[in-house]
Amino acid sequence: MARKKIKFTKGELKSQRDSLGQFQRYLPTLQLKQQQLQIEVRKTEAQLKKHRGEVEEIKKNMVSWIGILAEPGIDLAKWVKPKDIVTSSDNIAGVNIPVFRRVDFPDPDYDLFVMPLWVDYAIEEIRKLAEVLARNKIVEKQHELLNKELKTTMQRVNLFEKVKIPECKENIKTIRIYIGDQETNAVGRSKIAKKKIEKVLELAAA
Repeated sequence: MARKKIKFTKGELKSQRDSLGQFQRYLPTLQLKQQQLQIEVRKTEAQLKKHRGEVEEIKKNMVSWIGILAEPGIDLAKWVKPKDIVTSSDNIAGVNIPVFRRVDFPDPDYDLFVMPLWVDYAIEEIRKLAEVLARNKIVEKQHELLNKELKTTMQRVNLFEKVKIPECKENIKTIRIYIGDQETNAVGRSKIAKKKIEKVLELAAA
């Protein structure tokens, strides 16, 4: 990106100083936001790892009895499929994220005297798996949103630290040198003009 041309005036000098002040005041806020987001992103990554472990544990426990689901006339799908995934929202470091609350399932309406005894246990275990998967999906969304904001914030921090603040400092230095040179030259010209005037007055008085 081409560097913006500056004017070598006192007005431009004030403008550059004001911009520098704004960048320097805002940078700590950005840096704090970056730190908060980094912490939250790490939290979601830890949660996702925990959920993966829970899923593997549930699946491992299911291996010993999952085969009985193949029995004719047994279909648990309508009782283990989530009816609703309830969430709320929260704001973390300026980012609105979904928060998992619970999973609602349909009420079992089968005949307890007809269904095998293992059905209750199977429904409970499969629902447990469905809940962990639903929770995991929400945390994945949190991670996505927080990580996206973190990348944007890091870009802004780098822009302020490595571009905007150094650029303003350099512009201020350059303008001050230019104005200083102009003022020095103006003083020099004024002295020369004064001497010429004095010489003219001397000649006129002679």
